[in-house]
Amino acid sequence: MDTAPTFDAVIVGAGAAGLFCAAQAGQRGLKVLLIDHAEKVAEKIRISGGGRCNFTNRDLDVRAPHRHFVGQNPQFARSALSRYTPADFIALLDRHGVPHHEKHKGQLFADRSAEDIIRVLLAECEAGRVERWQPCGVRKIASSAAGPDEASAGRYQIDTDRGTVQARSLVIATGGLSIPKIGATDFGYRLAQQFGIPLVERRPGLVPLTFDGDAWAPYAQLAGLALPVEISTGPKKARTAFLEDLLFTHRGLSGPAVLQISSYWEPGTPLAIDLAPGTDLPGALAQAKARSKKLIANELASLVPSRLADTWAQQSTDWQRPINEAADKALARLAERLAHWELTPTGTEGYRKAEVTLGGIDTRALSQQTMEARAQPGLYFIGEVVDITGWLGGYNFQWAWASAHACAQALAGA
Repeated sequence: MDTAPTFDAVIVGAGAAGLFCAAQAGQRGLKVLLIDHAEKVAEKIRISGGGRCNFTNRDLDVRAPHRHFVGQNPQFARSALSRYTPADFIALLDRHGVPHHEKHKGQLFADRSAEDIIRVLLAECEAGRVERWQPCGVRKIASSAAGPDEASAGRYQIDTDRGTVQARSLVIATGGLSIPKIGATDFGYRLAQQFGIPLVERRPGLVPLTFDGDAWAPYAQLAGLALPVEISTGPKKARTAFLEDLLFTHRGLSGPAVLQISSYWEPGTPLAIDLAPGTDLPGALAQAKARSKKLIANELASLVPSRLADTWAQQSTDWQRPINEAADKALARLAERLAHWELTPTGTEGYRKAEVTLGGIDTRALSQQTMEARAQPGLYFIGEVVDITGWLGGYNFQWAWASAHACAQALAGA
């Protein structure tokens, strides 16, 4: 086994975090091997942001990670995010001549294609002389580390489809469970368990929510309809709210508003949705009653999409008449229901539709400066596999870049 090739670092997972960590470490002069079981490199980057990759967010406040990240301890991310900021990644793309633009709310996208981002990462890996084995599965990992002072260049032995290699450091960048059709697995979590590293319960994040079929039937006909809403969940003092677009589906709700709130929603608890945020519904309906003889649904269509107005009016006979004939109480009840629609999801669309995985490697087991496991020298976890999950809008990619950078700067050479 002494004849096995030896590297300063072996990185498992060639997604955003793995590619960037490999490039950074290689450019520090380390001998790096990057391994991934999938045939295509960085498939999650390729499909993200509608194929244009929402690669970071200008609005990220590195001093207050809890504003845009969830997990048992979002503050864990502060050190890494402070040392590699959105401006740093933007500067990298500028150096490579990748055109990009801000869409809204600080979200930055590649002008042409997510392929531009992948090309930059591969070029950076090439500049660092990174060796990449792909597709290549990892069969077994063993550690010869005897303790914190272990300095062996072959501390980790990695048995792969292409043979056995040894490494001083092992970096796990295998991501979460979301979108299994592009290769997501639980490899990182199983490895953590092998080395006794605690995990936080995992569940789908940034995911569409579903509702009971019979109860949802009246709204299923609205599938494809999108509109801006305010959506919230949680007890009053800890209530979380988003002002984003909502999308009706055949099985429930999706769109940015729902994906965002899904990371905060607890099973069995209700959501509250204002379907006409910023609109004085009682006042608008009262004014319409004073001047119009149109059906309530027709007047309502000037305040919300007409399909929604028609569906809402069908819910009560009091709302299926000319507005000038409607009782004031009936109009008040209509306004209240539109502004405070309360409903309880029965579940989510699961990992197949989730953009990220909530939970993962317990941050208490890692160094926030280096991402190294405290009880297992030379073993690092970066990116989505860690219990740090960002909002929709580029925050998760920025965590990938930042955690990868922090790790790469800490890796030791031979």
